Amino acid sequence: MEKKVYKNRIRVILADKMITKSHLAEQLGVSKMTISRWCCNTTQPSAPQLIEISQVLECDLKDLYEPYK
Repeated sequence: MEKKVYKNRIRVILADKMITKSHLAEQLGVSKMTISRWCCNTTQPSAPQLIEISQVLECDLKDLYEPYK
């Protein structure tokens, strides 16, 4: 059975909405480095953080992730 891995689309949505990493970091109360790590898929936000991100970016939770192999 093939294991699915998911990568977040935060970087793409930030670019589409012309929102800076600094602005998102400020809105969420995290460092810009944290946002950068999320954007590079080095680390992933927690479930509560994903809800906050979707609210700040005004997008659906399902839009924040896409499957890849």
